[in-house]
Amino acid sequence: MDPNSNNVLIVDDEANQRGALASMASGWGFKAETAADGLEALEKLKAFHADVIVTDLMMPGMDGMELLRQLSAAGGAPPIIVLTAFGNIETAIATVHDLGAFWFMEKPVQPRALRWLLERAAAQRGLQKHTELLERQLSSQGVLVDMVGASPAMQEVFSLIRQAAPTRATILVTGESGTGKELVARAVHQLSPRRSGPFIAINCAALPESLIESELFGHEKGAFTGALERRAGSFELAQHGTLLLDEIGEMPVSTQAKLLRVLEDRRVRRLGSPREVDIDVRVLASTNRPLEDGIKRGAFREDLYFRLNVFQIHLPALRERLSDIPLLTDSMLKNLNEKHGCKVTDVDPAVFETFSRYSWNGNVRELRNVLERAVILAGEGTLTVAHLPKALTGAPVEEEVREDGGGLPCAVLRVGTTIDRAERALIELTLKHTNNNRTRAAAILGISQKTLFNKLKEYGASAPAG
Repeated sequence: MDPNSNNVLIVDDEANQRGALASMASGWGFKAETAADGLEALEKLKAFHADVIVTDLMMPGMDGMELLRQLSAAGGAPPIIVLTAFGNIETAIATVHDLGAFWFMEKPVQPRALRWLLERAAAQRGLQKHTELLERQLSSQGVLVDMVGASPAMQEVFSLIRQAAPTRATILVTGESGTGKELVARAVHQLSPRRSGPFIAINCAALPESLIESELFGHEKGAFTGALERRAGSFELAQHGTLLLDEIGEMPVSTQAKLLRVLEDRRVRRLGSPREVDIDVRVLASTNRPLEDGIKRGAFREDLYFRLNVFQIHLPALRERLSDIPLLTDSMLKNLNEKHGCKVTDVDPAVFETFSRYSWNGNVRELRNVLERAVILAGEGTLTVAHLPKALTGAPVEEEVREDGGGLPCAVLRVGTTIDRAERALIELTLKHTNNNRTRAAAILGISQKTLFNKLKEYGASAPAG
């Protein structure tokens, strides 16, 4: 590996030691800077972009342990190599494990070993940078981890995810059911320093009140009837990783009080246990309904809301980003073909026209369900409107002339017709009645000519001005 252009920051309170280390690193092609303690290191890092940090563990002032804590809390830290004197090996190992240091070395430093570690750490940093670049490029093309969307609304969501992921901030993900809130949480986890740790998701709405505390905090054998063995809860299972509390608004108020204490103390006690366990878990929460409404009803604690809502990411409904449907469809088709052994290679443009008129109350989840059914029916070749469910395409709109209403045509809508389709049918029928006179049509419909023009533009229709 060619380490040229890689920067290393040496942190040691002994001037001779840090000078010698900096000299060795420079001889191996690194650009080296030095700092006498953690505080000076943090100051140096504001202007010096280190690819690797080498720090002594025990120093007066801010020691190496505290330096790692602060860098870990800030997120996005480069690989860190910890130096330790004889007798502090256990502390060094704990630092590597708990605070995510790259590796540790015992003093006196062996030059060959240090060079090998520096080059491996710099290579890892290079890989991180390359991955981050690819993720930025993909997100500009409409892909971020497992999320898809090139619309302005989704690009804003991607930007918020990239900003929040490297931090330790608690995130509240909001949006209608089926918009992909868990995908946001997984993306945050994958783009965070905790990506190598576990990701645990618990659905608060799917658990009965009698079990939710056991699922969250765990229990000891005999803690309650049916507790036949000790069981770790979600917080312990997510140690050094990320925990998603899905549909947090459905959590019982009594459990909310205990959750708030865990979030504040960073300690959890299993049911039936006399002792508490320290936890290092990033908590994310999601909800499909405004928590503010729950606060007004007394169903959600206001203090917990403020504790969770440090950073909010709102997912738009699918009807608010219809332009993403072709991209979503392409992504889903690949997965569904593999899942069902099908060979659907194309989508008729009329399918997307139908999709654009549908309300998608079930959002992306409903789109996937519709496509899964259509792929199974099509089997191979082109997916057409004939493969879509009747509820989606809507029953045809019929016309009839009322004998007792002045001969005006009436739109008869069958059950299953969507609101969007009914609106379009009414506009088209009125235009037909007025011989495409938009001024009269707008007056009959009780809307402005501008609104009518925008609707026709949305439908892709053109009619002579009246």
